[in-house]
Amino acid sequence: MLNFELDQEQKMLTDAIGRLANERMRKVFRDADEEGHIPPEVVQAGWDLGLLPTGIPEEQGGFGEYSLVTNAIAVEELAFGDLAIAAAVLAPNNVAIPVMLCGTAAQKEAHLPLFCEAVMPRVTAAMQEPGLHYDARQLKTTAVLENDHYILNGKKSLVPLADTAETFLIYANESGRTQAFFVPADTIGVHIGEREKLMGLKALPTFPLTLSNVQVPVVNRLGGDEGVAIDLLLNHSRVALGAAAVGVARAGYEYARDYAKQRVQFGEPIAHRQSIAFMLAEMAIDIDGARMMVWEAAWLLDQGKEATSETAVMKHFVDDMAVRVADQALQTLGGYGYIREYPVELWLRNARGFVQWDGLLMI
Repeated sequence: MLNFELDQEQKMLTDAIGRLANERMRKVFRDADEEGHIPPEVVQAGWDLGLLPTGIPEEQGGFGEYSLVTNAIAVEELAFGDLAIAAAVLAPNNVAIPVMLCGTAAQKEAHLPLFCEAVMPRVTAAMQEPGLHYDARQLKTTAVLENDHYILNGKKSLVPLADTAETFLIYANESGRTQAFFVPADTIGVHIGEREKLMGLKALPTFPLTLSNVQVPVVNRLGGDEGVAIDLLLNHSRVALGAAAVGVARAGYEYARDYAKQRVQFGEPIAHRQSIAFMLAEMAIDIDGARMMVWEAAWLLDQGKEATSETAVMKHFVDDMAVRVADQALQTLGGYGYIREYPVELWLRNARGFVQWDGLLMI
């Protein structure tokens, strides 16, 4: 049975992230969006919370056992602070969690201790591809086995922090099946393009990646002979993206709610008007419903159950909900909502991206 009460560890986690969101992230997120630059000390402060090490087993240097429910709670709080900063803080998860879920014993021993150090590791994942008809189960990037190595060819997009990464986890199609490969950034044939200009997430540096006859040793394939369970990884990623969407929607709703209580027209706060009050109520209902869907999918996956259907339905609903709530927040502010001086336009731009993201942007 689902239990909606947070345990002591989860309460402490949300309190700590809440302080980071309000005291650090909210103070810089507007300037970061305008300037296209996230202050590194804020990202380090997020890393210092130790969110990832709490899910890594003790034998690999961590503090416990991975829980997707706890991860979803953390992601929502971070995205409430700011989505771009959250994605930067969570970039190492895109490598560490696939290793935890699909890696061999040797790969876990080799890679997971890196994520338990004080300095944030410079790693990122590349799954999403440019163009129409992107399908994570049928990637256009290819991996061809030749003797004791693979040859990778293809193009990737939306690779976060690629310009500073030392190692990529690159997903490619090997004989019709999606696999993942560890690729050092300085490998011959790996080319990082110019920074992408996005509608939202403007503070987060993302880049296209081109692979031209990149040679990768066989031992660098994640999961060894078994490979990766791509549906499992996508389910975990979609839960995290769903949690982030709830966080963005919540940010827009709470700002609009507080604005409506303070904005006085014709002698009373606009929150007293039925049209505004009903819209705010609908926003709150949508957010709570979406959060329950995210938690249910996370709980099912934590129990080791098949949850692809539940996760797909959740992702579809949450993607629409985030845009709808962000747009309603903008409407609540009236003409002010369209002015960049107010943050609701940023949340609407960021919310619009969730329907486009179906890779490992934040797992």
